[in-house]
Amino acid sequence: MASIIEQCQVAPPSCAIDKLTLPLTCFDTLWILHNHHIPRILFYKLHNIDKNSFIQNIIPTLKHSLSLTLKHYLPLAGNLVCPWNSTGYPELHYVKGDSVSVTFSESTDMDFDYLVSNDHTHNAKDFHPFVPKMAEPEDTSGVQFAPVLAIQVTLFPNHGISISFLSHHVVGDESTIVGFIKSWAFLNKNDENDEFIIIPFYDRSIVKDPYGLGDCIWEETKKHKTKMSDIIPPPPDNNNIVRGTFTIRRDHIDKLKNLILSKRPCLTHVTSYTVTGGYVWSCLVKSEDATEIIDENVMEYFGCAVNYRARFDPPLPSSYFGNCIIWYIASTKHVDLVGNNEGFIIATESIAEIIYKRNKDEEYVLNGDWLKEVGAASNKGRYLAIAGSPKYDLYEADFGWGKPKKWHFVFFGNGLLMSLSKSKDSDGDLEIGLYLPKTRMNVFAAIFTDELSVL
Repeated sequence: MASIIEQCQVAPPSCAIDKLTLPLTCFDTLWILHNHHIPRILFYKLHNIDKNSFIQNIIPTLKHSLSLTLKHYLPLAGNLVCPWNSTGYPELHYVKGDSVSVTFSESTDMDFDYLVSNDHTHNAKDFHPFVPKMAEPEDTSGVQFAPVLAIQVTLFPNHGISISFLSHHVVGDESTIVGFIKSWAFLNKNDENDEFIIIPFYDRSIVKDPYGLGDCIWEETKKHKTKMSDIIPPPPDNNNIVRGTFTIRRDHIDKLKNLILSKRPCLTHVTSYTVTGGYVWSCLVKSEDATEIIDENVMEYFGCAVNYRARFDPPLPSSYFGNCIIWYIASTKHVDLVGNNEGFIIATESIAEIIYKRNKDEEYVLNGDWLKEVGAASNKGRYLAIAGSPKYDLYEADFGWGKPKKWHFVFFGNGLLMSLSKSKDSDGDLEIGLYLPKTRMNVFAAIFTDELSVL
């Protein structure tokens, strides 16, 4: 459990501009329809932190540096505005006086070292007390105003601190949110020096939508009359769901690359991402095959998350604020993935080929074909998606206490989700996070470890 020390609102400083409005692009609007976001939580080890020090030193410093950061990230302090009953279009809207909800709390019964350890699985519910709750939206004459960010900072006396972020995906993708977190960490550590933080690029006019995809998505969304209060699904009340963290070492990644190239010498796009995704995908399918009878001809799907900023012509700036994530869908029959090395080879080949095929296909992105493929795959139920990327390293987020001891996504949804990030301990190693039923997690762990050991 976590007992609340202080609940407050943190606003940008008085020197910030009075108003900022950002129309949603087609890449943003789809997240209203799908009501999707994933909480992030970072754990920092501080041996000599007590409640008094937390209240007197940590809380005021974090509030001040957060306010300074929001000066550059105003939409995060604002609201998502949805005009359900008019011809208007949704937008992100900040006006002076808007703020972010921040909860400061104290853990009363949870072992910090247990939460940050990779040596065992964790009950998924163990992390829920440390994830913030989003404030309810306000409704005025058919127009809903919904906050897009909430933060919770939790003290574990004499052990450390966790900082958790709950952001509505409509406000931005991993690139945007990680940029904000790193900027806040930098300002907290460097005492107001904002010379080197990531300054967001807000110009939405450079995002092309020649097919009017955004309008189509918004009209479809209005038919469903999505309730903004439903954007956060409740945590699953299930003690059987556990979280596991698995590390794949650089030498194992190199061996997997060598194996795939020995079997498929002409295959392009053999990267750490593709071989790790292929390996986890094949291990997951095998773990299910070991516990259930599955039709060998059923199709399996793998969703590759791709930052499309640099792939547009002309490219969007890397600091572009918003969403620009596209999914490519790899697919193959169940039976193809359950062989020994051949299952990994087919999985990796499927991922590599679809990335190579789609990377230069801007038309496929702009006309919305990718959305149709994602919808078809997810509706069929046998779909593994990736959250995160090694390119966005939250282990670099140093608030002045050193790098995080541990960070990960907290998954509240249904289906299969795999997170992928850099390892905190070794350059080139990757961390994989999974939420699975306990029995299947045990089977997956055995397969994952055994097959790496014989490479």
